[in-house]
Amino acid sequence: MKRVLITGKGSYIGSHFRDYLKEFPNDYYVEELDVRDDSWKQFDFSKFDVVYHVAGLAHSTPDESQRAIYYKVNTDLTYEIAKKSKDSGVKQFIFMSSIIVYGSGKIGEDRVITKDTPLTPDNFYGDSKKQAEIKITPLEEETFKIVIVRPPMIYGPQSKGNYPLLAKFAKKTPIFPTLKNQRSMLFLGNLMEFIKLMIDNEENGIFLPQNEKYVSSYELVKMISEINNHKIHFTSIFNPFIKMLSKQVYVNKVFGNLIIDKSLSTYKENYCKYDFKESIEITEERS
Repeated sequence: MKRVLITGKGSYIGSHFRDYLKEFPNDYYVEELDVRDDSWKQFDFSKFDVVYHVAGLAHSTPDESQRAIYYKVNTDLTYEIAKKSKDSGVKQFIFMSSIIVYGSGKIGEDRVITKDTPLTPDNFYGDSKKQAEIKITPLEEETFKIVIVRPPMIYGPQSKGNYPLLAKFAKKTPIFPTLKNQRSMLFLGNLMEFIKLMIDNEENGIFLPQNEKYVSSYELVKMISEINNHKIHFTSIFNPFIKMLSKQVYVNKVFGNLIIDKSLSTYKENYCKYDFKESIEITEERS
């Protein structure tokens, strides 16, 4: 039996992973740990084989007043928890980083992440994740394996971030642009299976999981609207204006291109249990 500690009690990903592992009661013992104050430092890590570190501040913000807290939580706290994990005899540390360490997507530009793509975050959220990776990497040794996961946009039932905003829009708007872009995405259910495999196989290294299929915002909105029986007229009339607004952060998030080369996401065992249509159906039914 693997004993798993999840940092970030009550977090979206952490809570779902806890519930997922509880489907295998003979294989895993799991606890969540609140790390919002310093009381976690008194917690006994030594009884766990794996620490899955999901606690952190997610999503970029242009508010410069938040810069220091992002580095405190995403960088410093990550290192402190990884160091305590190692000192306590934990065998594996899994860190949820982000695709944002490579920078943002761009409208009208092909952005394909390959094994040679440098880490060039364009905001302090991305840089705080990058700095965390840099700080924890030297801790790794044969008896302390580190897994760094750089996922693209994660979505699922009651998810936060860009998906629910786009879904809400898709259920109400009468019109939507046909501007074609490509995004890598990762359904929550596929992520859960991927992390389970990381634990089962005692992995280490950097991983970039994603769904099997790239998706455009047009395809995503179309699928959501059809599932919810909402009719949308798709038109190209707005496409030139969208390209003119390419410097707007949210416009870029919706219509920019950012994909992971599929060779980087291939794993020896299949973790994509759900295809695109199934994932959207589950997300919409349970949201």
